[in-house]
Amino acid sequence: MSLLLSPLDALAERLGLSPESELLALAVTHSSYAAEHDCTSNELLEFLGDAVVDLAVADLIVTQYPELDEGSGSLVRSRVVNEASLASAAQRLNLGDYIRIGRGEVKSHGLERPSLLADAFEAVVAALYLEKGFDVAKAFVHSALAKDVASAALRPDDVDPKTRLRKWTESAGLGLPVYTVTSEGPAHETTFDATVSIGGVVRGTGQGRSKKNAETQAALSAWERRDA
Repeated sequence: MSLLLSPLDALAERLGLSPESELLALAVTHSSYAAEHDCTSNELLEFLGDAVVDLAVADLIVTQYPELDEGSGSLVRSRVVNEASLASAAQRLNLGDYIRIGRGEVKSHGLERPSLLADAFEAVVAALYLEKGFDVAKAFVHSALAKDVASAALRPDDVDPKTRLRKWTESAGLGLPVYTVTSEGPAHETTFDATVSIGGVVRGTGQGRSKKNAETQAALSAWERRDA
């Protein structure tokens, strides 16, 4: 059974792919839809796309911002290759107009969830990579995220909460933060709960629809309570 249940013409044209591309259709098929229609989801493409996006952004940083050292470059990349940034890129592309989700996700406004949008963005990048090669996928990522990289490169020390917390604990001689994450719910509606411990004491908690987001919220919580 074909996954092409709604027109992908506008998105395909923007990406330089055929509207009949099975990989593109797969890239916009969320696991909740796949479970209801007995078809394959975009999860494996998302896994591949994560690596492609990471490499493409690293390439952009190295080629366009050679003044940054390795540490600053890593910080810039971490501020761009994350759930919030990739979800914003997906919104700019109007990916939400094309993502297929299940009935439960529709009821819970799943298309507003950053994790779902970010995953779809990575899956679309993977589809481009597989059909057109790395250079085309890289060009697409550069176009989608160039402004985010430029903004981050202006202030490379404005780091993400996890990095900021780690730097503080190391400088204070407290060791590394330790994250513990649990999850509940079906695969397409999983909620993650995270705690972060410093010196064996829980200092922050967080919740999100992805492991990364839950850990980020826990780190932010611990950072805000660091002087308590």
